[in-house]
Amino acid sequence: MELRLTAANKGIWKASELQRSLAEHGLVISAGKMSGLWSGQPVSLKLEDLDVICVVLGCEIGDLLIPEPEKVHRPGQEETVRAAAGSGTAAPRVIPKRRDGRSLPPE
Repeated sequence: MELRLTAANKGIWKASELQRSLAEHGLVISAGKMSGLWSGQPVSLKLEDLDVICVVLGCEIGDLLIPEPEKVHRPGQEETVRAAAGSGTAAPRVIPKRRDGRSLPPE
């Protein structure tokens, strides 16, 4: 998301400033979710929330989103990657772990 850049263009430099403005428009966001939005790594976002953000920032949805077509899974793509990785290379070694989560000592 281009949230920080769009906010900066509107004179909003801190996530807390945007969080307050959003709350004034009825969108209360937790500090954790606001951090994710501000850093460009939101876990999830409702379309209604995106509308409120656009109203507060006076922008269009397209101003906030960055297309990432390389992250889209395409049929046949995974098989090609596996075939290339499997040619002449050994499978990664599995290292067992104890049930309490700690790793076993080296052999």
